[in-house]
Amino acid sequence: MIDFQNASFMKLKPVPDTDFSSMISPIFVDGETIMGTFRGMRDGVVFTNKRIIAINVQGMTGKKKDFTSLPYSKIQAFSVETAGVFDMDSEVEMWFSGMGKVKFEFVARANVSEICKMISEKVL
Repeated sequence: MIDFQNASFMKLKPVPDTDFSSMISPIFVDGETIMGTFRGMRDGVVFTNKRIIAINVQGMTGKKKDFTSLPYSKIQAFSVETAGVFDMDSEVEMWFSGMGKVKFEFVARANVSEICKMISEKVL
């Protein structure tokens, strides 16, 4: 599992769903679909209609990958910080039951309000 306290899920930018779909579709459950896809340098985060999948690309070649499944049903609280004038990045923090805080940082052009709405629809 990814150590979210030390993980660098920073500067995530929106990318086409096809960037990760072939990689994660084998682990989908029936009826699961991609709702949003984001990429950092090598790592990625995929929001589906059932969960959040954090993808940690490992090793020199990047062939080894760690997939961490974060079900919406385990989110106890979350916060969203939008981009400002001088701070161009935005953040989403979520507190998961039995796991603690998970933080994702997004570039300014990522629509964190839409992410917040998506999480709200699954959690509330």
